Amino acid sequence: MKLTTRQITLWADKLRDLAAQGLQYSTNMYDQERYTKIQDVVMEMFTVATNWSLEELVPLRQTLFSRPSPILSGDAAIINEKGQILLIQRSDNKMWAMPGGMLEVGETPSEGVIRETFEETGLKCKVVALVGIFDSRFCGTTYPLQLYQIVFLCKPLDDNKLDAPSHLQESLDIKWFNEDDLPTNIDPGHVSRIPEVYRVWRGDQIPYFDK
Repeated sequence: MKLTTRQITLWADKLRDLAAQGLQYSTNMYDQERYTKIQDVVMEMFTVATNWSLEELVPLRQTLFSRPSPILSGDAAIINEKGQILLIQRSDNKMWAMPGGMLEVGETPSEGVIRETFEETGLKCKVVALVGIFDSRFCGTTYPLQLYQIVFLCKPLDDNKLDAPSHLQESLDIKWFNEDDLPTNIDPGHVSRIPEVYRVWRGDQIPYFDK
């Protein structure tokens, strides 16, 4: 069998999940040491299959690597009265994407995308509909850990006013785009999701899910 990057990252993510569960529920010191060693192997696998370095992965041991489940993230599909969608140019890969990010404990998914939007764009928005729930493995997302990506259709508030974002370092640029004039360098994980956004915006209220 020819190994692919996707297969290696999936195996690594499954081991990450098992190690996180073990560290969460195990009370035996020796078992905890073994699960920690599994995390070490997982990080080495990710360095082989991705462009992450070990130095970048070590700080994630207590955050992303400690979560015993697929990671939840949310995106805000903000469309104004002109039918334009708000996109940010991400600072990490220079590509355009809908604002969003990882959801936090203590907030609902809709609260999370509203928070992420305000942090990244300075725009206040209101969630009006669920576009869908996407599995990162099947919608083009290049992030190596498995994500459940929740996309909400949102309406801008305050006359589309963009204040200074609190997380300015995450966005190189922020712009409104017409549906037929989107940038060419859209983040791969958003290419297939934006058409679903406009489908719901046009009145089809059936959310997307993997069938």
